[in-house]
Amino acid sequence: MKTFNIAQYIDHTLLKPEANELQIKKLCQEAIDYGFFSVCINPCFVPLASFLLKKTSVKICSVIGFPLGANTLEVKKFEAIDAIKNGADELDMVINVGALKNREYDLIEKEISEIVKLSHTESVLVKVIFEICLLNDEEIAIACKLCAKAGADFVKTSTGFSNGGATLHCVELMKNNINQNMQVKASGGIKDLSSALEYIKLGATRLGTSSGIAIVNGNQDKSDNY
Repeated sequence: MKTFNIAQYIDHTLLKPEANELQIKKLCQEAIDYGFFSVCINPCFVPLASFLLKKTSVKICSVIGFPLGANTLEVKKFEAIDAIKNGADELDMVINVGALKNREYDLIEKEISEIVKLSHTESVLVKVIFEICLLNDEEIAIACKLCAKAGADFVKTSTGFSNGGATLHCVELMKNNINQNMQVKASGGIKDLSSALEYIKLGATRLGTSSGIAIVNGNQDKSDNY
């Protein structure tokens, strides 16, 4: 039987605007030491992470349209192309929340589809960030269906920069509204092992957190990090 390894669920995350080169180097080394699935970083640090992690199994995840999602499609496409060129293995793209609220479903589906198309050409995965704290259940379910139609690999709960993070209810709701080829990433406010295990039990296959070391060690991160 395969041994359960929670580290392989974790995208070791540092997306703060004040993050610097030394912190990114530390993040990458921690990802190697603890066996995290990936580092999740801002686009400007992808070249550095690509250099530091090139001989390891740690993946590089970067963010598109972050943190508001209100960029135009052309801007998001440029960001995606640039991140992939610099070495990103996965892209976490923030959905256009306002467009979803405005029921501009064709726009949302086209946006996701275009990013998926150019990413999959380079074997790069796409996760779509919903910012669930700004959405109701109906909107979350609709967003899941749009992601499925557009071919996204993951749906993701949160950026960690709005007024709330992941919830068990919304992870279960997302899991129940995606197709069997898709996965769920829970992100935002996951700071201890028990919480992490609850999300995994509900079907999350990836956890975005800056508290990965505390989680792996069975502790609780009492900092204000997301």
